Amino acid sequence: MSIFDDLKLQYKMGGFEQKVIYWNVAAFVISIVFFYQFKLGFFAFPDWISLSSNVSDLLWKPWTLLTYSFFHAGFFHLFFNMIVLNFSGRLFLTFFTQKQFLGLYLMAGIFAGLAFIGGYLILGQTAAIVGASGAIMAILVATATYSPYMNLRLLLVGNVKLWQLTAVIVILDLLQIFVENTGGHIAHLAGAFFGFFYIKLLQNGTDLTKGVTSIINFFANIFSGRKASPLKTVHRNYDRKPVKTVSKIVTKDKTQQQIDEILDKISQSGYDSLTKEEKEFLFKAGK
Repeated sequence: MSIFDDLKLQYKMGGFEQKVIYWNVAAFVISIVFFYQFKLGFFAFPDWISLSSNVSDLLWKPWTLLTYSFFHAGFFHLFFNMIVLNFSGRLFLTFFTQKQFLGLYLMAGIFAGLAFIGGYLILGQTAAIVGASGAIMAILVATATYSPYMNLRLLLVGNVKLWQLTAVIVILDLLQIFVENTGGHIAHLAGAFFGFFYIKLLQNGTDLTKGVTSIINFFANIFSGRKASPLKTVHRNYDRKPVKTVSKIVTKDKTQQQIDEILDKISQSGYDSLTKEEKEFLFKAGK
């Protein structure tokens, strides 16, 4: 089996946490081919992929609320995001379903994008953003909110609680929000808030991902070629008289009860005390 065949098999057999990683890696490879400026050494993403803080751009290109969260500005940007996504995704799926994972990833990405636009609108600045960090933070914080005391063993650190690791990451974002990459940190914190908010609503009986999973199921059925099962017509004959059925268990009990009564009569008064019908019944039952 070739490496390509092995990757196809892993993609097919894997869950959404693996598929999302594959989608991000595929988007990065595509961006190298089409958007990387080799002479200048950076990516120049077009405005129909990256998310602009300009509200008018969003009105004309609303899909960028999704596309931005599948592209990355560099190898290490992708690498570290995918490590955290794989780590947090596996933890999340310990408690929740694959479709809840994908639904939360997509919704958190949208929410983080809107928060980025709102933040830069308040700051009176314009910028563009790419990256899955906001959606990934939602997955991590959602898991930490649901199971804060889960034990983790980290290299060079030792045993820590999930809430402790998550708190450190969130605090680092807060400390750096006005130092560098302001838009990225706004998206991170917005994703973290959405993950927390999602779990709190879920614990009260409201699953925000239900609408998203319904859409996923719809398109999955289309692409898989599934067809709705044909309706079955049931004909009923109302002229027929209902047939009474007798349970075999009940019949057996009545027969055994009658035999027991006859045996009791024999033990008390002898065989000769039986009537002709009782003797015939006992004879047939004995066969």
